[in-house]
Amino acid sequence: MYSVNVRDHFMIAHSFRGEAFGPAQRLHGATYVVDAEFRRRALDADGMVVDIALATEVLRRVLGELDLRNLDDDPAFAGQNTTTEFMARVIFDRIAAASAAGELGAHAGGLESLRVRLNESHVAWAAYEGPLNDAQAH
Repeated sequence: MYSVNVRDHFMIAHSFRGEAFGPAQRLHGATYVVDAEFRRRALDADGMVVDIALATEVLRRVLGELDLRNLDDDPAFAGQNTTTEFMARVIFDRIAAASAAGELGAHAGGLESLRVRLNESHVAWAAYEGPLNDAQAH
């Protein structure tokens, strides 16, 4: 399996509900370094997995929608603990939608899967991975 990884970061504020979260029930900030890894079994005719520039642009746009926001105030996350694991899935879904809409360009047609990893620190991270539809081929 071939892969291309692009990386960026974003900063948020949020709080959690539930005793399991201890002091994190109070409003606090987080800075995540995000890796988006695009995978496919075979390279395309140009020898590419995905256009790195377009992948970088899509990741930046997706993270820009979240950057410097208090997620507690975002109606999309009402009633949800925006854990690192949960946010990895949110970002995965948004990148997958961009891919399906053709925003990753023609080279993305053969992408099979995506893994999104949110690095909280040098010792802790969470990820979500899943298949991408071949329907994005143009």
